[in-house]
Amino acid sequence: MGIITYSMEITSAVAPSRMFKALVLESHNILPKIVPEGIKSVEFIEGDGGVGSIKQTNFGESSHIKYTKHKVEALDAGSFYCKYTMIESDIKFDKIDFVTEEVKFVAAGNGCVCMMTSEYHIKEGGELKEEDIKKGKDKAMGLYKAVEEYLVANPAVCA
Repeated sequence: MGIITYSMEITSAVAPSRMFKALVLESHNILPKIVPEGIKSVEFIEGDGGVGSIKQTNFGESSHIKYTKHKVEALDAGSFYCKYTMIESDIKFDKIDFVTEEVKFVAAGNGCVCMMTSEYHIKEGGELKEEDIKKGKDKAMGLYKAVEEYLVANPAVCA
């Protein structure tokens, strides 16, 4: 089994506390409102959002994927940090055992930088192409920008 690590940084005009709250702490309420065609719902299968909780994201009809389940491995609201593992999905992972994501928001000027690191744990004999990783990261970037635009337009949300 091998591990492929992919990191990226995204800048935002929104404060780290608001981005963290919208994308991590309140994602179950915020994301379905912002992108209802992409995300139908986010619900807790176990726990209340803290470490050990399992969150299921249900995607819209047009998505190639119906749902994913993530387990919260680490959460530090004071430093705007979260680590979680995708533990289940309706799409068959023929190349991947699991994916671990780390997200940290850091203040930068009046906004923030979101630092994301993904670890793809590849099955024995499996191969993951960079273009497949890029597709997922492009979708994450689109979601991040949609949340940013929503928060800029609605300054009281997640304040």
